[in-house]
Amino acid sequence: MSKIEIACFNPESAIIAFENGADRIELCDGLSEGGTTPNFEIARQLREKINIPIFVMIRPRGGDFTYSDEEFEQMKSELIQLKSLNIDGFVFGILNENDEVNIEQNKELVELAKPYPCTFHRAFDRAKDLENSLEKVIECGFKTILTSGQKPNVSEGKENLKKLVELSNERIEILVGGGLRSTNIEELREYTNAVYFHSSAIIDGSASANADEVVALKNK
Repeated sequence: MSKIEIACFNPESAIIAFENGADRIELCDGLSEGGTTPNFEIARQLREKINIPIFVMIRPRGGDFTYSDEEFEQMKSELIQLKSLNIDGFVFGILNENDEVNIEQNKELVELAKPYPCTFHRAFDRAKDLENSLEKVIECGFKTILTSGQKPNVSEGKENLKKLVELSNERIEILVGGGLRSTNIEELREYTNAVYFHSSAIIDGSASANADEVVALKNK
């Protein structure tokens, strides 16, 4: 049974996703930056209203995925704070200066997040060497990788997505996202054999998820 996660950049989107059948919410801030750590108070209020899983982004800023010592300390501190809300998981990804998966720092955050599962986000699409990066992310203890197949969007990355599903061999979930819409989800599901799909469900340049698009994604 295919499942759909909706990336929500504001409380309105989260409520729309919840009320229209999303299986999970990725909660973040910073739409223009591709997602940053959400406000603690917003996360707390949504947790009280929503009973489907909420995964929270831990990312101190937009831009690249290599962080200073101060930024890494900030990530740890925010993860600990948000963990107190009984959210269901965390979403982050750290690369080193050579755009390779930073095993040490990612492992530390995965350990800190326990018992909650972690998703390695689209920093994966900036990482070098598809196969090697997959193995490193698995080694760090992540349960899921959010990826467009290391291409600008899921349609261009579908060959790599299919390959990742095969290579992962059920050791980690491949979460297909990046330009995913109700217009291409059926083709991608059939081609890649992936089970979990990720979309902001934002259409027409709005800042919030579109209820009809969430329903269409879920139905397909």
